[in-house]
Amino acid sequence: MPKPAAETSQVADFEKSLDELEQLVGRMEQGDLSLDESLQSFERGIALYRNCQGALDQAKLRVNQLLDPAAPENAQPFDPDVP
Repeated sequence: MPKPAAETSQVADFEKSLDELEQLVGRMEQGDLSLDESLQSFERGIALYRNCQGALDQAKLRVNQLLDPAAPENAQPFDPDVP
């Protein structure tokens, strides 16, 4: 069953943000940035982190809704080892 366009877009946005964040961290770790560039990179990194965290929170909510649609806040993770 194909994913809805919004879901596909969220996954693509998450992956793009995560990739950009990884590249940003790599540049910062090299230590070649000026103080101003470092601060701008840090700000961008925080924004990317928040974007990724929001996408993960939405995914968790969706999983909980799928596990227990009547009460998603009480959903228990699936454990194949428990009968």
